[in-house]
Amino acid sequence: MQWNNISADNPRSFICGHCGSDIVSEKAFTSNTAARIFICHKCSKPNFFDQNGMQTPGSAFGDKVENISDNLVSELYEEARQCMSASAYTAAILCCRKLLMHIAVSMKAKEGQSFVYYVEFLSENNYIPPGAKNWVDQIREKGNEANHEIVLMKKEDAEELLSFIGMLLKIIYEFPARIKKKGETTV
Repeated sequence: MQWNNISADNPRSFICGHCGSDIVSEKAFTSNTAARIFICHKCSKPNFFDQNGMQTPGSAFGDKVENISDNLVSELYEEARQCMSASAYTAAILCCRKLLMHIAVSMKAKEGQSFVYYVEFLSENNYIPPGAKNWVDQIREKGNEANHEIVLMKKEDAEELLSFIGMLLKIIYEFPARIKKKGETTV
């Protein structure tokens, strides 16, 4: 490829693969193919789009979750999100499965127990919302399939499971911290 100087191009909306900002950029390095390098106007880093529109680095999937009090849970969730940006869907699903165990231990479950124990702990202690037990079962089933069978997981499966885990993290960590903080400011 031959790269040309930066120029005004057709505006492109994307999530920056470096800083996670939702931006629209019209300045790009253009090539003699349809590939483009757009510069994020928030962090000034390059985002490459090949002739098929595939972005490198990809943006992390899912929402950031605030106020996760356990660093291991927070780091593992971010790892799962980053797996999605690298099209590592099997790894993302395995992270989701592992997150259920980390969340349970974070909520005072005993360490070194079986996966079933952790799922039952979350359910019995009402960390899993009513009607969401099927989602936990889906994480268990897909996680087992990814771990014990010779298969690669699909993007759609990983997106669904990571969306559920993000929601679960918000219910367990983010929303209680918000209401606690709101109560502290009204006193």
